[in-house]
Amino acid sequence: MESDRAVTIEGEASKAFLGPRTDGEVLSTRGHTGIIEYRPDELVVTARAGTSLSELATVLSAENQMLACDPPRFGGRGTLGGAIAAGFSGPARPWHGSVRDGLLGVEMVNGHGEQMQFGGQVMKNVAGYDVSRLMVGARGTLGLILSASLKVLPRPEHTCTTVVDVDRIEASSRSFELLRKPYPISGTCYVDNRLHVRLSGNEAAVVDASEILGASLEVEESFWDQVRDHEHPFFQRERPLWRVSLARGAVSPSDDDQEQLVEWAGAQVWEYMDGARPMIDLGDGGYVTPFRNVTAESSKAKRSQDLYEQRLKAAFDPADIFNRGMVV
Repeated sequence: MESDRAVTIEGEASKAFLGPRTDGEVLSTRGHTGIIEYRPDELVVTARAGTSLSELATVLSAENQMLACDPPRFGGRGTLGGAIAAGFSGPARPWHGSVRDGLLGVEMVNGHGEQMQFGGQVMKNVAGYDVSRLMVGARGTLGLILSASLKVLPRPEHTCTTVVDVDRIEASSRSFELLRKPYPISGTCYVDNRLHVRLSGNEAAVVDASEILGASLEVEESFWDQVRDHEHPFFQRERPLWRVSLARGAVSPSDDDQEQLVEWAGAQVWEYMDGARPMIDLGDGGYVTPFRNVTAESSKAKRSQDLYEQRLKAAFDPADIFNRGMVV
């Protein structure tokens, strides 16, 4: 870069609420859109960073395909670059994989002004770390994503949702047991004292599994879209919302079922908690992060970078040009 002036990368600003706000001139990717290459037979699509996830979904659907990771679209404004930078995945994450799992390659500009390309358009089975995956969840702090290649999946032949009225403890137990079963599950969600289990795949397999699970009700597919995109009524409250990540089989210590929406067979919990950052035992591998309407004082968001983060930042953006002040 010719100067060390700070730059704030912005697409459609669908996740601006995440904070903290960064100082710097806005560099918008809104005009950097379009699908570069789509090969349905190879199960891969390459698009520019500003391309909307909704547009991608429409193009893939025409070929009866979908993104494997199905990231949140947040009101239809989510972009490919934003999905990678944020690293959020949809309800099918435990079964279809995360954004990181689905990312095959990225093209980017680093803090030196160099255009770089990592990965490619094929799934590899070689040892070593794919540098492109460092972009996932980095929130734009390592550089400007120009384009990306992701793997896609065939759309399921049949989908249905089973629903059962249970309390949170029973829902957690059932969800954990489902992970041990060979059912074609593509999502679980516990909300409003009901456990929803989505089944997707071959029609015969889906019907068989739904008969075993029982309690099948007519649930619109829009329910899962609302959960994925945070448009479900649960997410409409103007209160501090936290994202709780739990180790497999663990149960959130909250005693109020109405304050929680639980996904990923119990591994991801969205919870409303007022006041300071909750001091709770999450078990091995668990953590809590602020998501929406949480003050900096409550979240204690400021922290020092660890050694690996410092080295990565020094390698990609030593002058701290991109998204200065952003907490990863």
